[in-house]
Amino acid sequence: MHLILLQASSDEVQAAIDLGRSAIELTFWLALPLLAVGLIVGVIVSILQAATSLQEQTLTFVPKMAAVAIVLIYIFPWLVNRLSEYMVQLFDKLPALISR
Repeated sequence: MHLILLQASSDEVQAAIDLGRSAIELTFWLALPLLAVGLIVGVIVSILQAATSLQEQTLTFVPKMAAVAIVLIYIFPWLVNRLSEYMVQLFDKLPALISR
């Protein structure tokens, strides 16, 4: 196995690194809106809890879950479009990567 890794050219290694980097970037951009909404709603609910002295745990969970679900429904077409674009690019590059 080590011989195969040693025989890989720098172009092949760079192609694998680029594929991994682009997958991580795509994951970041797809998760960012959902995580941001969860964070903002969580902070708002926490401020309201501190102001009213309510310490119910479900009070923080339910609004965050509802807000993330609403945003997910709203941005779902964009998410699917980005994922399908990535998969098309990946499958276009795949024959060139396999033939090396």
